[in-house]
This record gives sequence, structure tokens and C-alpha cells, in this order.
Amino acid sequence: MADLVVLYKTPKDPADFDKYYFENHIPIAKKIPGLRKYTVSKGPVATPAGPSPLYLIATLTFDSMAAIQAAFGSPEGKATAADVPKFASGGVEMHLFETAEV
Repeated sequence: MADLVVLYKTPKDPADFDKYYFENHIPIAKKIPGLRKYTVSKGPVATPAGPSPLYLIATLTFDSMAAIQAAFGSPEGKATAADVPKFASGGVEMHLFETAEV
């Protein structure tokens, strides 16, 4: 398996972010071919030392790194990527990696 983890930093207007993300972005992203699972953080993101600069963490699971690459090369993947600047006013980081159960 492989994951794409998307780290959304605190947006300028959290209410606007939430409305757009849940009503518009998620339905677009759920059309990405090969997507096996899509989860998001619930409630405030924290660190052991206290508050985090992150507002929301999304994890998209695919069968492999090749599946992630193919997914984001598709029209649905390109549409999802193009949608991010419309709501991620605080900035965003994306990390991709293979996963292993231990």
C-alpha cells in the first residue's frame, strides 16, 4: 500500500475552508481512480508540546506509489490538484510513501 498525506496549515478563514473542503473538494477527490481509502483528521491537530500549525490532515490510500502517480496523471487527479489553491489559503504540504504493517 501507499499513502498520500496532505497537511493543510491553518487557513485564513477556517469556516470557509471547512465549507469548501467538505462540500466541494472531497467529492472531487473521491473520484480519483485507484483511491482505496480517504480519511481526515477530526478536531484540532495537536503535538506533544501543544497546538500545531496544521489545521487538517488528509490521508489518501492507494495500492502502490505507481497507483498514486497514475491517479494524479488522470483527469480526476489533475482536477483534484488544481482545486487545492481554491481553498488552502494557509498553505499545504503533500507527502507520498509506501506503507508497511509492523
